[in-house]
Amino acid sequence: MTGTVTTATVQELTPDQLLDAYRVMRTIRDFEERVHKEFATGEIPGFVHLYAGEEASATGVCAHLDQRDTIASTHRGHGHCIAKGVDVKAMMAEIYGRITGSCQGKGGSMHIADLSKGMLGANGIVGGGPPLICGRALASKYKGDGGVAVAFFGDGASNQGTTFESMNLATVWNLPAIFVAENNGYAEATSSTWSVASDNIADRAAAFGMPGVIVDGFDFFAVHEAAGEAVARARQGGGPTLIEVKFTRYFGHFEGDQQLYRAGEVADARERLDCLKRFRARVTEQALVPVDRLDAVDAEVAKLIEDSVAEAKAAPKPGAEDLLTDVYVSY
Repeated sequence: MTGTVTTATVQELTPDQLLDAYRVMRTIRDFEERVHKEFATGEIPGFVHLYAGEEASATGVCAHLDQRDTIASTHRGHGHCIAKGVDVKAMMAEIYGRITGSCQGKGGSMHIADLSKGMLGANGIVGGGPPLICGRALASKYKGDGGVAVAFFGDGASNQGTTFESMNLATVWNLPAIFVAENNGYAEATSSTWSVASDNIADRAAAFGMPGVIVDGFDFFAVHEAAGEAVARARQGGGPTLIEVKFTRYFGHFEGDQQLYRAGEVADARERLDCLKRFRARVTEQALVPVDRLDAVDAEVAKLIEDSVAEAKAAPKPGAEDLLTDVYVSY
């Protein structure tokens, strides 16, 4: 059965927990805005896909996860990495292709990973993440460690057979798995309004025998509540859940995308729906967190991003001697 979460309560989150959530969302936003600016200089190699506007999803889900848990990401993975605790400076260095990067500068934006944080990796393969989390969820089930595995994927991947097979397998094996469909309305430049047969991705959950829920992706608290229920259910042996998070990405599919397929919706989302604006308004209006503490977080994050860029630019690139390291087989 599919349900909808359009808004939610604060769920007795402490001021410190609220500040932590705000810090994660602010870090993602500032990181992405700065990468957008830096990419235009031509110093960043490869492709970059930005997560700005979608911060509430990664933050609301990962707030419930700990060291037992793992996530699999997409080509738009910076936000997931930050929310799962990957070092921001190492991420920036990786994007710049430097040896101090999280993957020693060999992966770039679309392949950031940190297994020590439970981040299985961003993934350039559409629908590549769901099969990975089935394996990790199966391992947790057999070990009995209470771990949960989460796959973030887009509306394009919602049509991939790998995603269907993974959801089916997760139910058949009753896995502690959560599938988070991040529906920003477009698979690259293709609108989901005519490329996806059902109105809602979450409606497909019934076909795989799992609960499905639709969430307002501009509302951190709505995502947090839906994810909390899904994580608790998975930890208790209740099986998988499909969560569809609906929102708007602020930048194009990739940096350089002219975005001729849409007009006006981004400006409207930034003005009326922005998750950071809504979060600040809610916690200050309810006197849960003082404005000055939120402003202090803004300043701290701004410095972190500035330092990350400076250190990335100053770091060396991998050399010829690094070419055959970090490989499965050396010949």
